[in-house]
Order: sequence, then C-alpha cells, then structure tokens
Amino acid sequence: MRPELAARLREERLPRYTSYPTAPHFSPAISGETYAEWLNAMPGGITSSLYVHIPFCRSMCWYCGCHTRITKRDAPIADYLSLLRREIDLVADHIGQAPPVRHLHFGGGTPTIMAPEAFFDLVALITERFPFAADAEIAVEIDPRTVDGAMVSALGSAGVTRASLGIQSLDPVVQRAVNRVQDFEQIARVSEALRAAGIAGLNFDLIYGLPHQTVTSCIETVLQCLALRPERFAVFGYAHVPQFKKHQRMIEEATLADGAERLAQAETIADLLVEAGYVRIGFDHFALPTDTMAKALESGRLRRNFQGYTTDPGDVLIGFGASAIGRLFQGYVQNEVSLSRYAERIADGRLATSKGYALTADDRLRAEIIERLMCDFRVDLEAICRKHGGRADLLLGANSRLHSLAAEGLVAIDGRVVTVAEEARLLVRSVASAFDAHLGFSERAYSRAV
Repeated sequence: MRPELAARLREERLPRYTSYPTAPHFSPAISGETYAEWLNAMPGGITSSLYVHIPFCRSMCWYCGCHTRITKRDAPIADYLSLLRREIDLVADHIGQAPPVRHLHFGGGTPTIMAPEAFFDLVALITERFPFAADAEIAVEIDPRTVDGAMVSALGSAGVTRASLGIQSLDPVVQRAVNRVQDFEQIARVSEALRAAGIAGLNFDLIYGLPHQTVTSCIETVLQCLALRPERFAVFGYAHVPQFKKHQRMIEEATLADGAERLAQAETIADLLVEAGYVRIGFDHFALPTDTMAKALESGRLRRNFQGYTTDPGDVLIGFGASAIGRLFQGYVQNEVSLSRYAERIADGRLATSKGYALTADDRLRAEIIERLMCDFRVDLEAICRKHGGRADLLLGANSRLHSLAAEGLVAIDGRVVTVAEEARLLVRSVASAFDAHLGFSERAYSRAV
C-alpha cells in the first residue's frame, strides 16, 4: 500500500461494525415495553445465541474499553448474580417457547470473578430455561491472573467448550504502563489446566498500540504465545478514548504509537501468526486450519457480531446483564449501563432495556453488505439486493466514497461485485464505511481504522 494512502486511512476513526447501525445510534425510544413486544413476537423455527455480561473486575486495566466496576468484595457480585437470574427468568417468560441455543458467551469484566459454584448454577439455570442444541458452544472470557483450579474445574463441569484468555502484551514495561502485570508462566499454567478440564478451544487476546509498545515487544509476545499453540488469536488495536473512559487518562498519550507504528505492529503480528500456520480471519482474528472459525471462513459461514468474528449461527442474540446488547429480528436492544438502574428495573420485575434501534429495510440491506465485506472482503451487491428488495445500481451510482477508494486501488468493482484489495484488507472498515448511511454521527465515539 502506498505510504500516503495508508497514512490517510489509518488515522480515520471508524466503527468496528460489530453491528449496523452501530451503538451510538441507539435511542431511548426503544424501551422495555418495546423489547417485551419483540420477545413475544419471536417466531418459531429459529435458533438463538445468548450473551451474559459480568461487569466486575478485581483491578482496572487502564486500556479497558468495557463496562466494568472494580470490587475487592464478593457481596456485590453475589447481589448482581441474583438480579441476573431474575432477568433470565423475566426474558424467558416473555418468549414462551424459547428457540434452541447455538452459542452462549460469558463476557465482562471478568466472568470468572464469581464463585465456581455460582458459575455452575448460573449455567444450570440458563440450560433449564433455554433448550440447547447438541453442538452448542459455551465460551467464557478469563483473566489468567485470577482464575484458580476450582473455577477451571467448574468451567469444565458446566460444559464450557472455549475459553478466551486476556494476554494483551507480555512486555513488563507495557504491562506496568497499563496496570496489568502477568507473566508467561501464569498463562501457561492456566492453559494447561483448561485443556486438562476438557476445554479444547483456547483463544488468546492480544493488543497492539499500547503505551511503550514496539514492534520488537510484539514479536516477543507472539513467539511466547505460539509455544502454547492456542486454537485462535484475536488481535485488537488499542482504542484511546479518555473522553469516554476516564481511567484511560492514566495512560500518557506521549507513550502511544503513532499511526505508522500501529500499522507496523499490526502487520508484524499478522505475519508471524500466518507464518506459524494460522489462517487470517477478517482483519483481526487468526485460527488454526482445523478450527471451526477457519472452516466457517472457507465455507462462507463466518459471521460478525458484538463479540467480533464468530461461528455463531444464531438467528437472534439475547443479552443479559447490565449494558448487554441483544439483536432480534425487529432491531437492537441494550440494557441499562448503570448497575443501580439495572438493579432497580430488575428488582421491580421490569425488563432492563434502556435504549435500542428499530431496523428499517435499508438497514438490513446495508447490514448484510457490511457483514459480508468484513467477513469475506467481497460482496455481491446484486444478490443481496435481490434478497432485500434493494437496487445495486443506486448503492453504487452515488457512492462517491466507494469510487474514491476504487480510484486509490483499495477496492475493485466488477459489475455489481465489490472486492477489497488484498493489500487493503487491514483497512476493510474504511471500505465498509462506504455503505454506512449513518456515518458521521459522532466520529469521536469510534477507534482508529488501524
């Protein structure tokens, strides 16, 4: 890619397109009453996915962009789990005949912060209220610094099939700068214990663009991680948004990499993983060829949702917990972010929805175009328009941003098929944004394209 083009695009702030429209467009016009109507109208013959948010950690990682709260005590966690169980019952009661679950994901925060028996009991309640497909995946995010043997055993007994370990960087200088100190031996011990408990799928999360991070430190981190041969890697660019996440003000901006260095770090990590035999999935995931994610990419079944790239085939996504987002056929819903307001609603026997978005026909059309670009780097506009009743010529004709990208060599337009150039795949968010009718709402809310 030509330097001047890369320099311009990597400074853009764009959505990650884990949904379309993206969360900044959600409105309070979508209420708990709206969500109840949508749940009641859920059709038969579909499958679902569940997301459970646990918004607690023992310490704050200063790079974190998640909704989480720090607690040294167990009582707030137990109180929250009681509310979470009530919400699960509330939602299940509104659905009636719940669709089979294909994927259950525990995110955070730190889901494994709860007591082992509490995790086991929570999974038991969910599987009691929602039928699970025989091949359903249960995934959980883990902080290797805090998980112990009892929790690992509980995860295995509860049927967890995949665990995602937050590693980020193994450079001690970087770790101290982001308040997350952990050594390779911890990660190795946890990885071994998880596999011994029957959890065969491991994912390692890495981040580039952190304070004091360099290409050299990225190489050292990747080489150490490769020794453990996880099935997947997720490699994210640090999003510095201190105006939204006040704890990020603990990071000195002068220690952050510029756009050129961030791009170099991202490309170096990608090259190392591909050389090690991993298949590149989209712009930030990597999987062994035998992994289900690599197979989904090969067969055109790769999806993208709020957890990033996924094999999750569910028709609807139901979210539980404070700040959790769900997606139904009618649109998106998000729970109260504030723990106190979430608790108040659930304690009153009300759904915790605080905002959302009702999808239009045009939204559904553009959402599928963007998802296929993000997953396949290629989209057949004519085929998708036939499915949704749109017109490919209108999407192409007045799309000055897309034609500008084509003139720069980032995309090729062949009739009604748009293909992202191989050298521009890391910048696929820039291409996807050409089909975003809502772009420009608030660029400050988004992270850099690279």
